[in-house]
Amino acid sequence: MTSRFLGKGLAELNQEMGQIPDISVLTGLERVVVKPIPLIQISPNPDQPRKQFNEHELRELSESIREKGVLVPIILRTVQNKPYLYEIVAGERRYRAAKMAGLSEIPALVKTLTNQNAMEIALIENVQRENLNPIEEAEGYQNLMEKCEYSMSDVSRLIGKSESYIRNLMRITSLPESVKEMVRSGELSASHARTIAVSDNPEQLAHDIINNKLSVADTQKQVKQSERKKSSRLFNTNSLDATYVAKIESKISKKLGAKIKMREKRGGAGEIIICFANRVQMEDLIDKLTK
Repeated sequence: MTSRFLGKGLAELNQEMGQIPDISVLTGLERVVVKPIPLIQISPNPDQPRKQFNEHELRELSESIREKGVLVPIILRTVQNKPYLYEIVAGERRYRAAKMAGLSEIPALVKTLTNQNAMEIALIENVQRENLNPIEEAEGYQNLMEKCEYSMSDVSRLIGKSESYIRNLMRITSLPESVKEMVRSGELSASHARTIAVSDNPEQLAHDIINNKLSVADTQKQVKQSERKKSSRLFNTNSLDATYVAKIESKISKKLGAKIKMREKRGGAGEIIICFANRVQMEDLIDKLTK
């Protein structure tokens, strides 16, 4: 029986087998259903980390989908106040290829997710597949930290990469757009980009690297000889490691009798968040802080 269906697209299988039944999957307390969703009801996620899609790879995937159908469901969530519209959480590449293949619908898991959960899943899926360019990856981490108020240690635990890796990669988010485009296109490596991010004139250095085919070591020498950005000096000098942050949080927490969260931002700025469980504890904290 398997050989009868080999090479058939989703539309052909629908005609031969009838309507594809919903498949219920129990995940925690939520019953998630795999079902065909019309492409016209789906829109991309504006916070999707991946911004660039290789046209050649999309065409190859669309040919595969035309022949075999979409083998792995995409993940969607409903749009607030519009129950018949959906936003992609993971699988935009499959969605684009399905449209290219001429499909009218695509198998999907529809989940109830917050903005934060959706961003986490989208970033994890892309990072684990290791097909994001360095700019997309760095901006994905930046989005989590700014929009979801994650600390660097939170992001580190979420994606399973070290804080030093994330910190170094995120340097490139401060580069001018013209230099970022060189990284996206592959003209400039992520290692070169991280090195020149602390320079006062990264655009000129980027052109020097490309024109003179400078190694990372040669680039580091040039950066040391050039003017450095004041903000990068301040941030690199005063950046706090995770152990020290935990120690400070513990010290303040014991003093106030409340949970404390300390977050450092770029340029050495930051914030200390004091959490309270109820109004009584809030008033006690106010007394302690205003005495």
